[in-house]
Amino acid sequence: MSREILLLVDALAREKGVEPEVVFGALEGALASAMKKRFTEDADIRVSVNRTDGEHEGFRRWLVVPDEAGLQEPDRQELYSEALEFAPDIEVGDFIEEALEPLEFGRIGAQAAKQAILQRIRDAEREQVLNDFLDRGETIVSGTVKRMDKGDAIIEMGKIEARLPRSEMIPKENIRMGDRVRAWVQRIDRTARGQQVLLSRTAPEFIRELFENEVPEIEQGLLEIKAAARDAGVRAKIAVIAYDQRIDPIGTCVGMRGSRVTAVRNELGGEQVDIVLWAEDPAEFVIGALAPANVQSILVDEDKHAMDVVVDEENLPKAIGARGQNVRLASELTGWQINIMTPEENQNRQEEERQVLRDVFMQRLDVDSEVANILIDEGFTGLEEVAYVPMQELLEIEAFDEETVNELRARARNALLSEAIAKEELVQTAAKDLQEIEGMTPDIIAKLAEKEIVDLDDLAELATDELSEITGLDSEEASEMIMRARAHWFDGDE
Repeated sequence: MSREILLLVDALAREKGVEPEVVFGALEGALASAMKKRFTEDADIRVSVNRTDGEHEGFRRWLVVPDEAGLQEPDRQELYSEALEFAPDIEVGDFIEEALEPLEFGRIGAQAAKQAILQRIRDAEREQVLNDFLDRGETIVSGTVKRMDKGDAIIEMGKIEARLPRSEMIPKENIRMGDRVRAWVQRIDRTARGQQVLLSRTAPEFIRELFENEVPEIEQGLLEIKAAARDAGVRAKIAVIAYDQRIDPIGTCVGMRGSRVTAVRNELGGEQVDIVLWAEDPAEFVIGALAPANVQSILVDEDKHAMDVVVDEENLPKAIGARGQNVRLASELTGWQINIMTPEENQNRQEEERQVLRDVFMQRLDVDSEVANILIDEGFTGLEEVAYVPMQELLEIEAFDEETVNELRARARNALLSEAIAKEELVQTAAKDLQEIEGMTPDIIAKLAEKEIVDLDDLAELATDELSEITGLDSEEASEMIMRARAHWFDGDE
């Protein structure tokens, strides 16, 4: 039988065009699988086939692990302290091995082994084909639709097959068997039993790659696409920047008589493409991204990473776009939340904010609306500014004399002191474990305490949106804080 094994290895190596060592590896794997069937537990089996005479040896083995780690896989591991009894010079990471009886092959056994070897060789061939594909570094590929599978298209690209899911096809495009298709390589799924290369025609990266293929200046480094956003099959926006002042980035991407942008649009089923200038200044970038609408004014809120954009009635439909498409794509392109509003809406919002600030000044400084309005008109936005700006700035206000200024400063400082004392008292009511949670600040503790949230359990029972509303944290920060508060619930489960 040993001679037959060597002949089998030689024949399969020549037939499949692989190295004999690949076949020996597949054979050892097949024999290990067969030997493993002797055990009801999850045994770790190693088989060694002699490359000269074809004889094979089988071993069951146990990995030596440190005592403090414990046995995570009892059928495959041995504690270091116990392994020393078998082999005094053994180290953590070594294996203890126990020889097994060799397999006896009959005709049926040999055939089964051959089938197992063939399967492993096929897997090895498949892996090699995939590695060859990855080595080429292709990001856009083209191939022929070999068949349709539950709405997905199976694309044949030489020796390799790829899958284009229905969800990654451009809406309304009708892909049929035999069609030639181009797509972007979205990801490689090595665990998939079928096609491991997954494609997309809807991803923003696809349009970026298409432009890079059409515009040589991008490859030359004279031009760069900084961002892209798509509503696949309908409209897309790309932001470009030129690193050579002699180049018009938009005109270069459009091409002579629109040849370059037309080539991209034809590949995307007529998708409308807006090409805008990228700008380092976020407000300038957003204004460009909202084209063709003209922006009247813009207010940036760094904390919320949002912008209030004011456009007149004539430009409102353009700014928003059909079903909100233009503002949505502009938001995706720039990474900023964009709130479109009319001048009237903006004025109402400003008046609301002004009223809130007026109430604060009137209540906390004990002044009438006239004084409060003067402070607002002079650009004061809070008690801290009234209390601590240089005195000269307040004296420059025509309506205020020195006595009024001193009184306002004193009242503002007393109000801030009262706030600080009240906040400290609220912080003191919070449980120690709540105060020590990662990311917690006195300001957050005070806001929580105002809502009678004073210990870990109170915090742990909140929903993410509730905590965000109370503290002003974004959803990700709020979610992480809640999970840290809940951690003690599970400590006893370990």
